[in-house]
Amino acid sequence: MTVQAFDPTSQVVTVTPAALAHFRRQVTREPGKSVRLSVKKSGCTGFKYVVDMVEKGAEDDLRYQLDDQVQLLVDSDSLHMLSGTEIDLVTEGINRQIRFTNPNVKDQCGCGESFSVS
Repeated sequence: MTVQAFDPTSQVVTVTPAALAHFRRQVTREPGKSVRLSVKKSGCTGFKYVVDMVEKGAEDDLRYQLDDQVQLLVDSDSLHMLSGTEIDLVTEGINRQIRFTNPNVKDQCGCGESFSVS
């Protein structure tokens, strides 16, 4: 298992400072866990993003050390759908949510819960 240092120029996905701060808070609440990003079949358009806090990911996950506390694991089976994605934390009114800006998305459902790639 190889852990890569954070390098925005070679990341499969990028993480904004706001999202990193959010993940850091999550890791502080659940010490020893990492953030894992994957996709799964769901919804009317095809796939949805899944962000989990895990003790250890799959053996073939890509592993990025975002800072001294946060490790990001990216599911290798999802790479073709996630390459180039930016993860951000946005605030709209009193709500905060993780937002994915993915250049591979060709279509998404009206509610924004699922997406498709070509």
